[in-house]
Amino acid sequence: MRSYDLSPLFRTSVGFDRMARLIDTLSSEQSNGYPPYNIEKLDEDAYQISMAVAGFAEDDLSLEVKENLLTIAGRKELDEETEAKRTYLYRGIAERAFERRFNLADHIKVEGALLENGLLHVKLVREVPEELKPRKIDISTGKAKKIASK
Repeated sequence: MRSYDLSPLFRTSVGFDRMARLIDTLSSEQSNGYPPYNIEKLDEDAYQISMAVAGFAEDDLSLEVKENLLTIAGRKELDEETEAKRTYLYRGIAERAFERRFNLADHIKVEGALLENGLLHVKLVREVPEELKPRKIDISTGKAKKIASK
């Protein structure tokens, strides 16, 4: 895969750090597909990420939001003594550590997370501040007042 150096574009720009990070993330991201996930739109301003995390308990998972970046990580502490006693004929359930990152648009907030039947559901909601919402401006009618000259 080709690598592009975009640093000349950002030498004369201010405030586009997030765009630079996004481009860097996209160019360096290597997705292995684990764990699988769905992103669904529930409503006009509501979304949900559902991730298959079979074998992970609540304590094994962590969610963190920092600067519009949602990071979901799973790390399972395995008891080496118990694992040494097990003999697998086939091992298809991957309980390996993972970290998935999702770039969130402006005004998207994480409302909560629920672990249910091996799926982690992360609820997202768009909360646009009142001052940024479109508003209707009323037009009044009437005669314009004439300015009297002295």
